[in-house]
Formats: sequence, C-alpha cells, structure tokens
Amino acid sequence: MNRGLKSITKPFSNKINIGGRDYLYFGGTAYLGIPQNDNFLELYMEGLRKYGLNNGTSRTNNIQLGIYDDAEKVASVRFKAEDALITSSGYLAAQLTVHALSKLGEVIYAPSTHPALWLTKQSFNSSSFTAWCKQIVEVINSSEQQDWVLISNSMNNLFPEIYDFDFVEEINPAKKVTFILDDSHGIGINNKGLGCFGSLPKKPNIEWVVVASMAKALGVDAGLVLGSAAIIGKLKQTNIFVGASPPAAAGLYAFMHAETIYNSAWNKLQTNIELFSSQLNPSWKFETSFPAFFLDDVDLADRLLEHEILISSFPYPNTTSEPINRIVLSSWHNFDDVERLLSFIR
Repeated sequence: MNRGLKSITKPFSNKINIGGRDYLYFGGTAYLGIPQNDNFLELYMEGLRKYGLNNGTSRTNNIQLGIYDDAEKVASVRFKAEDALITSSGYLAAQLTVHALSKLGEVIYAPSTHPALWLTKQSFNSSSFTAWCKQIVEVINSSEQQDWVLISNSMNNLFPEIYDFDFVEEINPAKKVTFILDDSHGIGINNKGLGCFGSLPKKPNIEWVVVASMAKALGVDAGLVLGSAAIIGKLKQTNIFVGASPPAAAGLYAFMHAETIYNSAWNKLQTNIELFSSQLNPSWKFETSFPAFFLDDVDLADRLLEHEILISSFPYPNTTSEPINRIVLSSWHNFDDVERLLSFIR
C-alpha cells in the first residue's frame, strides 16, 4: 500500500484530503463519528469553559473537581454496573486493574488478549476463543486451585467475533473466578450501545470486571473500569490510581450530557451497517451491528486506493506479516459514501 498516505495533517472524518485529492475513509475506531459530531463538540466546548483544559492533580488531592465522581456514577448507571472508575486512558485502566487483581488467584489469559492487559509478554495455548473456553473449564474444574483470574477481550475486532461467555455456567460453583474483560471496541456499540457488562452471566462465584478505552466509540480520551462497589473501591486504593492525574474534565462533561447524541449516532451507524452488509457475499466476515468487515484479500486496500477509497490496512500479527484489510463504517458516513464503496466491491 502507498505509505505516503500514512501521515495526514487534518482530523479524520468520512473524507480525508491528501495532496489536494479527497479520499473516502473507512478505517479507524471512531465508530459513532463523535470527533466530527457538532453537537458533541459544542458540549465539549461547554466543558472547556466550565473546567478549563486539564486537571493535573491526583484524585486523592484534598481539593477535587466533583465532576469525576459524577461521571463515574453516570457511567455505572448507563452501562449497567454497580460502580465505575475513570482514568486518563484505557491503557492505564487496564494496567491498574490487572496489577491489582492478578493477586487474587492463578492468572490465565484467553487467546489474542490485548497487550494493555498483559503483566508480561503472553503466549496463548489455544488457537481460538471457543477452544480456550472448553479448555479452561476442564483446567479449573480438575484443579485443586480454588481462586482464578481469567483475562480476555470481550470480542475480536480485527476478525470480527463477539465472544460468548455463557461457558462460565459450566465452571464448578465452588471455584472463585475474577474475570477481567476488555470491552474497548464493544462499549458504545454492542448490545445496543451498552457494551458487554450488563449482558454477562450472573453467578455468585464469578466476579466480572470490565475495562475499556473511552476514546473509541465514546470519543473521550479516558479509560473506564466497571465492576462491583467492592472491586472499584479496592482499585481506588491502588498506588496507580492514587498517583495518576485524571482525564480532562471537559471530555467527561460532554460524555455525561451526550446520551441522546450517542443514541442518534448509534442508530445512524446501524443504518449504514444494514445497507452495507446486505450486499456482501459470504466471503466477508462480520458481526451483526458491529461496523468492521474483514475480507481475506491482501490486495483489497490497494485496489480501493485506485478509486480514492482508504480502508484500514496494516501487517498483523507481526510487522513482517501480510496486511489485514478491513472496512470500518462510522456514523459520519452517509448513504452516498456507502453506495460508492459498494459500487467497487460488489
């Protein structure tokens, strides 16, 4: 692919101008188009006028902006959790969580778990999530070990697959399991925008903890942890939380007041997904309601580039690997954008 297109000087949107030429853009993670949503930007500006650019003090400082506690309450209610914690990034939320909770039992990672959740470099025994689920039930039920910490993504966004966690019903109820999930690509999109937390199987022996970047669908530079009041309280006592500065309050102000904006953008995205997916052949891999579409064709990006269409394309899993090519829809795309894309891939 033409690497000269890698660096741009203007914000991402449905169109990118490079060298005086407009390209339709179908990549990135701004699934709801929030970075170009005028109503959201106005809320963000209101937040800037109220709270300024940033807040470089610890959340344990004796003088605090009350909006941080308020935003956590809004997040816990909106995403169906008992309590929530907000940090300055998704990576920090993930690292804070795994470092604190890995002490609760024997740690096992699911395949392809995001590196933000790693304690050390990980190797995975199972080739698929489904195989891992069967394997982990056998391992836990046959072991004398009582306490376990399982760590996984909620989905695979590269080769789109939303994971099913009903397998925990088969785990011996005498075993105590703390299950940490990264829902960075699902929150705001899957389960009608609610993410995975509220739909997870409820069992007395399973403690669910969900971490997420808010910088993708939600459009805010912050990280989120959802869980029980006991778990969130424990995480707020950690040195990482105590020592880190919080995210900009302006973004959280916009997040708190943008529920109708998110809902409207989600409905627009689903319209785009339905239009696009209804005209694809069976070679494409995708999940209903999720806006990423994978085709096992290393030349797809180059062919579309000839028609001034840019899609997500990068080598995976290593820098020397063949590129994986995905089309990613967003709420900032309109009917004509999707139709033009379809005209070249039908």
